[in-house]
Amino acid sequence: MTKPRAAVLISGRGSNMMSLIEAASAPDYPVEIAVVISNRPEAHGLARAQACNIPTRTLDHKAHADRAAFDAALHAVLEEEQADFVCLAGFMRLLTAGFVEKWQGRMINIHPALLPSYKGLHTHERALADGVKIHGATVHFVTPEMDVGPIIMQAAVPVLEGDTPDSLGARVLAQEHVIYPAALRLVAEGRARITEGRVAIDEFEIAPPALVVPPAG
Repeated sequence: MTKPRAAVLISGRGSNMMSLIEAASAPDYPVEIAVVISNRPEAHGLARAQACNIPTRTLDHKAHADRAAFDAALHAVLEEEQADFVCLAGFMRLLTAGFVEKWQGRMINIHPALLPSYKGLHTHERALADGVKIHGATVHFVTPEMDVGPIIMQAAVPVLEGDTPDSLGARVLAQEHVIYPAALRLVAEGRARITEGRVAIDEFEIAPPALVVPPAG
């Protein structure tokens, strides 16, 4: 049986892209990673995808007159690639409302914070500055407003004494690599559904995330 096709959008190294590619290599994974698309021709993730025999496309945003023109070109590429789902994986572009509406319920994003806290950039620095004790990552459906879509899955990690943005970010990233493939599986299998602005999820199994509180001592 033919699997649904997912397009992964990147702008950089493609760390979360690789977690999706690795998950999709399992025979029982319900989605094929059909193409990786970058808005930056120099993105390292393109070479990493090619090394895994995943087709790649480059769509330089600088070559388009405005955001709407870029989004129209991106939509055309996604249709050409016959994508069923779109996964934003470090894709550093704000998408227009018209584009998002075309992919409503079929486009997901991973964000390095426990939404609705710390929308936008520099999430680890801001969490440390605020002195929070728990930080983490969120997979959510994409809506026109940035980082506010219905939440599919989250993982929490402790903020430890002496943490830097890099050390905290590394711990969060490890959990991103767990929850993003798991969330895409739920969406592709129809087990994550938007109901009254929230996501209802059927039962599932996932490797446990990091502890949500710092260890004693």
